[in-house]
Amino acid sequence: MKPFIRRKSSKAKAYIAKNKANNKNVGSNTINKNYLLHHVFFWLKNPDSIIDKELLVKGIKTLAAIETVRSLHVGLPASTEKRAVVDTSWQVSELMCFDDTDGQKVYQDDPLHHAFVDTYSHLWSRVLVYDATGT
Repeated sequence: MKPFIRRKSSKAKAYIAKNKANNKNVGSNTINKNYLLHHVFFWLKNPDSIIDKELLVKGIKTLAAIETVRSLHVGLPASTEKRAVVDTSWQVSELMCFDDTDGQKVYQDDPLHHAFVDTYSHLWSRVLVYDATGT
């Protein structure tokens, strides 16, 4: 029996080449150990409000303009298998990557971050943050 060989499509190869050229970790199974991942979960005061959810998502996306934010992902709970270890009680999340803890500190002190909190905090009832670095 021949061994299975996974081949990348030409689109996948082009995507990986383009993003590696942009100094991104595409196609790699590791993230720089010095990176700091900042994952924030938001519970809305009105969890069924589509308008509130859209406003918060729009606000979070403005944070990408802060110079030390290396990447930003805005998420909604996925419709994956329900398991005891999976929490889908939140409505919106953000996952940011920083070069290091100093970059995350610059983000925390940035006027855009303060404006985000001032403008959108009326939408949420709870926020939970997980910060992690590599090993």
